[in-house]
Amino acid sequence: MRIVVRLYASLRKYAVEQAPFEVQLPDGATLADLFQTLQLPPEEVKLAFVNGLVQPEDWQLFDGDEVGIFPPVGGGFIG
Repeated sequence: MRIVVRLYASLRKYAVEQAPFEVQLPDGATLADLFQTLQLPPEEVKLAFVNGLVQPEDWQLFDGDEVGIFPPVGGGFIG
């Protein structure tokens, strides 16, 4: 199946080509399988959106899904 992927912020360095790009996965693959295929270190993945909705790593993907993957975000108020 074909999945469309966008990597954001510091994860862009793992992109196989300029975003968005397509990844071929076997039927029944999950977000965790996608992360492994892209060789994303687990500590660098914070959120994944599938078709605009946040989903857990065990979420099953389907042909044509669009996935956005975000790293943890730093910063905030220090006071």
